[in-house]
Amino acid sequence: MRVLVISDIHSNLSALQAVLADSGAVDETWCLGDLIGYGPDPNEVVTLLRKQPNMTAMLGNHDVAALGQMDYAIFNADARKSLLWQKDNLTAENIEYLESLPQGKCERENVTMAHGSPRDPVWEYILNTLAARMNYDAFSTPFCLVGHTHLQTTFYLNTETDRISQVTPRAGSPYQLTPRTILNPGSVGQPRDRDPRSAYAIFDTQTCIWEPRRVAYDIAAVQNRIRAAGLPEKHAARLADGW
Repeated sequence: MRVLVISDIHSNLSALQAVLADSGAVDETWCLGDLIGYGPDPNEVVTLLRKQPNMTAMLGNHDVAALGQMDYAIFNADARKSLLWQKDNLTAENIEYLESLPQGKCERENVTMAHGSPRDPVWEYILNTLAARMNYDAFSTPFCLVGHTHLQTTFYLNTETDRISQVTPRAGSPYQLTPRTILNPGSVGQPRDRDPRSAYAIFDTQTCIWEPRRVAYDIAAVQNRIRAAGLPEKHAARLADGW
């Protein structure tokens, strides 16, 4: 089964459209959360995702906050401003859809999925091997998919040496996975690895082949929509440099 794996779209319709066009035909789509937040297109993004066949999606921290289920005080001032705007602009239909999505981790095929981490699905960041180490007891499947950091990266556990290594994969190069691997497809709508192109991955569940990918999109158009909506300038500026 060929699966499109996406995360952290953050209300960036142009980026999402570019990923869907670039990915080609897939059997399923797995979305690891943060459909909304930061960007100017919350309703357009949620509506488009709802139309994707065989979609499995979950909530990220920005989604939970926009639904009023998380204290806004834990976000910085710019993020709070964006979240309040998202909350005010979401349609009732799209709010209902978001409310139907799970906040916890879930399993599909041979994979555990979570927005942040398997032990703290909404909020924890897996940024280094120490954080990865503390999460291996929280999932039992061969593979775990996470988002949240906006970084396209992989953590490998060598079961013979009990050592964890972190690897930044080369986009466009498929590779064979070994069990006990944590994978992050990166961010569709707001990459933070100094590469402004949208990040995502294709996963073959039968062969266990993982292919990280990048695709360019019309960043200037998104920046214009952010500014027209009166959202924080930081959220427009950072898109061009991928931070």
